[in-house]
Amino acid sequence: MSLSAAGCMTVLIVMVKDVTTDMDQPLAAIHFGKDEGVDAVLKVAVDLLQADGARIGGFVQHDTEDPVACCSITHVEDVMTGARHRITQALGAGSRGCRLDPQALADVAGRLLATLDDGVDLVVLNRFGKGEADGQGLRAVIEKALHLGVPVLIAVRDTYRDDWEAFAGELAVALPLDAERIAEWGRAALTGAGSNA
Repeated sequence: MSLSAAGCMTVLIVMVKDVTTDMDQPLAAIHFGKDEGVDAVLKVAVDLLQADGARIGGFVQHDTEDPVACCSITHVEDVMTGARHRITQALGAGSRGCRLDPQALADVAGRLLATLDDGVDLVVLNRFGKGEADGQGLRAVIEKALHLGVPVLIAVRDTYRDDWEAFAGELAVALPLDAERIAEWGRAALTGAGSNA
């Protein structure tokens, strides 16, 4: 909401389309809460689509416990090559700041932008989070993929849902945390992308 100089209130309503009505939307988000296991579901959906022959670029996330630190270590796995890249940094005991390593995230984004230039059928991204909400992170990847007509699938934690909806608007469809339904969207989006080529 914003208040104009004349004192009138303007309300912006953003709707995210439901998966049951717009399966061929080019942009899809899997909304999830804490401890809901989105990464395993996303990986299964990617495996299903790759088994169909889809050339997928992007990353799924893996968190591993760090026995000497208070927080886990986060890696992203390139779904084409299997290579893992650490995207968190150790800030030391007692630190409460963001552990995301902005340089590592920029490197990952650069790799994926290059993959887009080589051609992929679909892009999968591990998160729309703080970096993307702030206009950075993997946001350029999303924008470039959509510009090229490549569908994008991304996981969005509930805490960033409003930021996601402000960014995606009506281009996005919301998907359930269900690998089969996600793969179903992927197939429909790939068919839609193929018909637009």
